[in-house]
Amino acid sequence: MSLQHAIRARVDGLDAWARPWAERSCYHAWAYEFLLFGLKQAWACMFGGLMLALLVGTHLLWPDEAPLARYDFLVIASVAIQVALLATKLERWDEALVILVFHVVGTLMEIFKTAQGSWIYPEESVLRVAGVPLFSGFMYACVGSYMARIWRLFDMRFVAYPPLWATWTLALLAYVNFFTHHYVIDIRLGLFAFSALIFWRSWAVFTPDRTPRRMPMLVGLLLVALFIWFAENLGTFAAAWVYPSQRDGWHMVPIEKMGAWYLLMLLSWVLVTLVHKPERAK
Repeated sequence: MSLQHAIRARVDGLDAWARPWAERSCYHAWAYEFLLFGLKQAWACMFGGLMLALLVGTHLLWPDEAPLARYDFLVIASVAIQVALLATKLERWDEALVILVFHVVGTLMEIFKTAQGSWIYPEESVLRVAGVPLFSGFMYACVGSYMARIWRLFDMRFVAYPPLWATWTLALLAYVNFFTHHYVIDIRLGLFAFSALIFWRSWAVFTPDRTPRRMPMLVGLLLVALFIWFAENLGTFAAAWVYPSQRDGWHMVPIEKMGAWYLLMLLSWVLVTLVHKPERAK
């Protein structure tokens, strides 16, 4: 039996054990559904959760005299996680290809942004390109992995999803603006307005347990951006990268950075639609 099937069997067994309790009352049903929602979210975040654990754990425990640089270990560990996800079929190959694309575009942005001094990688390493440690691209891959897995785990469907040309236009403009705003006008406020315009009627329909639930797309996207901002605070605390203002001591990343993650996360979302077509809710 494959690991994927073994996990599925364990989940089915747990559900069979807990279902009688959940069916005792509507309050039990709501509590059980909330538990399943949290468990599915945690499972979808597996790549990101493992990466954050590695960032914080190596920050606290990595010995100064280690023959392998901490950043290089993070590259090797990131590759190992990705290989394990594919080998155990917890991630599909077509999803991995899209995640790789996001990995590459993220790394290109990292090279540009670090050259501009937007943020810094303070530790030495061998496995890097143009001053950017190769593990950085896997931080973007974590976002893409979450997007792809959440789509499957919650059987995502949509009401009034925008035309694909509109979402691609938004994503591409957002990505280009990350580069061009250093030289010309920053259009991110217009991009926020554009995203509100195309998504304001859209609802995501997801199924934590047996009953489909609905959430406005804009609310869902903002919540994902918020949790990425939380993760970024952990990443900078662990000195995986730091902003210039954090060189003399760590402090929380300004909440305004959440806007940048919102726009970048939209690019990841749009890339995932290459393999998970937005289906209309029944």
